[in-house]
Amino acid sequence: MNLRTVLLTACAGIALTLSQVALPAAPAALPADSVYQLPLRLTDQAGRSYDWSTRRGKPQLVSMFYTSCQYICPLIVESGKAMEKHLTPAQQRNLGILLLSMDPEHDTPKALQAVVDKRRLDTARWTLASPPPGQVRALAGVLGIRYRQLADGEFNHTSALVLLDANGRILARTERVGSRPDPEFLAAVRKATGP
Repeated sequence: MNLRTVLLTACAGIALTLSQVALPAAPAALPADSVYQLPLRLTDQAGRSYDWSTRRGKPQLVSMFYTSCQYICPLIVESGKAMEKHLTPAQQRNLGILLLSMDPEHDTPKALQAVVDKRRLDTARWTLASPPPGQVRALAGVLGIRYRQLADGEFNHTSALVLLDANGRILARTERVGSRPDPEFLAAVRKATGP
C-alpha cells in the first residue's frame, strides 16, 4: 500500500467518524414575546460582560434597582430573599434572580459587589448587573418598570418583581415588596420552578 492510499483510507475513516458524531442542536428561536428579543449586554458584579439572553434556560426573577438607593431597593432585595425562603432547595436551584441597574453610570461591578456582600446574596442564584446607559429605558420598557431620575441623582421607580419563564416570557409580576411574599406571585414562582 502506498502512502497516498494510506492517507485516503485514513481521511475516509475520519470523515465517517465525524459524520456519526452528534452535533448539538441549535437553540430554538426565541418566542416573539420574549424579553430576550431586546439585544442587551450586561456587566455583572464580577465584571463579566455577556448577552442577557444567556439567562435563557431557567426561570428568572427580575427587578430593577440602583445601589445607592436607601428606601425601596433594599426592600426589593428582601423580597427576592423572602421568595427563596419559601422555595424548596430544588426550586431554588431552578430559579435565577437578576437585579438590573437603572443607574449604570454609578453601578460599577465594585458597587454591585458591595450590595452582594452587604446583603449576603448567594451568587450561585443572584446576579446584579448593569446594562449600557443608553439601554436602560428600553430594558425598563420590556419589563414594564417605570422610573425617572430626580435632580439629586435619586430615582423614582416602580418596585416590580417580574417572573420570566425559561424563554424570557413574562409569567407574573408583583409590586408587593418586603419580607412577606405576595401569595399569588409566590405560587407562580413555585409553579415555574417545579415540584
